Amino acid sequence: MYSRADETEDFSKEQMKLKWDSFVERLHDRPNLQSTLSKTPELNENYQLVLDIDNSVQEDLINSVKPELVSWLRKELKNSRIQLVTKISHAEKEKIIYTDAEKYGEMLKKNPNLQLLKQKFKLDFG
Repeated sequence: MYSRADETEDFSKEQMKLKWDSFVERLHDRPNLQSTLSKTPELNENYQLVLDIDNSVQEDLINSVKPELVSWLRKELKNSRIQLVTKISHAEKEKIIYTDAEKYGEMLKKNPNLQLLKQKFKLDFG
């Protein structure tokens, strides 16, 4: 593990992204982890990298490689203060429409004139 406490070189978000992507490329034998790390983390104050993830399964995957990843980034970017934090985002998932009635309802929201056509031509599902 890399831990030169005296190194604190500044780096840009672009430099960090290049090194991040370079590390992720090496994970070709672990596609789930590679997919999870495909998002670039946000660079915050004090060299804290914040990675948005979707769930705790992804967090477990990241934790399995986190020491190696952080150590590698510290060495490559010459900064021993780099920290990686994961944040599970609870974004509302869009409701998936399955039935014809649900599809019609969504189309009706976009164009209320469909109701007139349905009535005029006596249309129905089935």
